[in-house]
Amino acid sequence: MNKKKYIGQLVSIKYSDRPTPISGFVIDYNDEWTLLKYNPVDYVIDGYIILRHKNIEGFRRDAEEKFREKVIMLKKQHLPGITDQPLTDLETILSSLTKRYGIFQLDLKTEKSCYLGKFKSFTKRKLTIDYLNPKGLWTKQMQFRPNDIRTIEFDTDYINSLKLVSKKGKT
Repeated sequence: MNKKKYIGQLVSIKYSDRPTPISGFVIDYNDEWTLLKYNPVDYVIDGYIILRHKNIEGFRRDAEEKFREKVIMLKKQHLPGITDQPLTDLETILSSLTKRYGIFQLDLKTEKSCYLGKFKSFTKRKLTIDYLNPKGLWTKQMQFRPNDIRTIEFDTDYINSLKLVSKKGKT
């Protein structure tokens, strides 16, 4: 995909091993990652998602995406967007998100479970995060293989809601 011509436009991206495509407005990309203003359903914009290109089967921008884009633009939900999120490598991405947003969400191969947290440490073989559970409690550290990370979400309603609860619990 020549994404330069798609910057600012809504696309749907399909992974070979996930049934549901991921949609959003293309903000930035490089050879390994794409940053989207996230369109999880219908005409709703909810935060951002960074997609790793590994296992992407293809992308689509047809009549359905163009219509959703038109509705979202009329609702003025697509603005403002971020433009300065580094996409250089996984460690830089997660470190930057922790500093800027406090919490991010990791998805692995499956879309059935996700992991919220803050960046803790990184090696070639192991990513460690401080884990925030679904009740908004910081419970443990979790480790992942860096190559298993498929998507990274941030600044979504779900994440920001749990951030509020986690702050209240700390006081």
